[in-house]
Amino acid sequence: MMDNVSQIRIFFLSGLNETNNHRFTLFFLTLLCYCVILLVNISVIVTIIMDKNLHEPMYIFLCTFCMNALYGTTGFYPKLLWDLLSPLHVISYPGCLVQAQVGGSFVCSELTILSVMAYDRYVAICRPLEYHSVMSKQILIMLVCYSWLTPFCIIGITIFLTSRLKLCSPYIDKFFCVNWMIVKLACFPAETAINSIVVYITVIIYFFHGFFIILSYMYLIKTCASSIENRAKFMQTCVPHLTSLFIFLVTILFELMIMWFDSKDFPQTFKNFVAIEYFVIPPLLNPLIYGFKLSKIRNRIMVVLTLKN
Repeated sequence: MMDNVSQIRIFFLSGLNETNNHRFTLFFLTLLCYCVILLVNISVIVTIIMDKNLHEPMYIFLCTFCMNALYGTTGFYPKLLWDLLSPLHVISYPGCLVQAQVGGSFVCSELTILSVMAYDRYVAICRPLEYHSVMSKQILIMLVCYSWLTPFCIIGITIFLTSRLKLCSPYIDKFFCVNWMIVKLACFPAETAINSIVVYITVIIYFFHGFFIILSYMYLIKTCASSIENRAKFMQTCVPHLTSLFIFLVTILFELMIMWFDSKDFPQTFKNFVAIEYFVIPPLLNPLIYGFKLSKIRNRIMVVLTLKN
């Protein structure tokens, strides 16, 4: 049994080795970014919770979306801020697994929530008379739980399998922990076969999530083309979802590009930019997009700001 348990207790993160000359500047920029992410996401969450008129499925899913952003960024930014001020960039073995779990489930939850939001918009626009019966309180709770628990459990399985590997190196070529980077440190590649299978199954599952989203919006566009009222509803509520999906796909595409090609071919600065963009762009832009585009949220926030002034 002991042969399957890693004796490594600390990982050394090499992703920030070239930032020592600018670490204080990067620290303040990162802190500012994190504070803005907290501000915009918490603002949307509080606005939806406090206003009973926003207690509708679409806004509850948006609230779930913003909560997921807080969950993912909380597993990333505090450690990054600490490392930017520290001369030694290390993380404990359990801490690395936890960070990989949070990061992986954050990304998968993002796509899951987008697929649930696509289903909600499909029912609202294509089956409006059945909307309240289909999107009942029980179904809403089930979809929210599905959005959070399914990705958490799937990534949890991959992390559990990774924790059983015997590792032969404590050096990770990133400034944060990613499951597959830990798997690559395994002493015996043959032992990682089950990890690869689970990863491929996970990719297939979320490929179908993405396919479902695209199929839903294709049907929505076809349905809305014949009605001015539906076109207006589509532009108001679906465009933010499509924008979020586009942001998600672009950021994931860049990350996959780095993983697919030999990462040694890219400078460390570029790899760091690609790695961090998913923890910056979606959590920062998504609440702003929804806040400006969805009139109910925009109007509510403007009322609060006006009262304060």
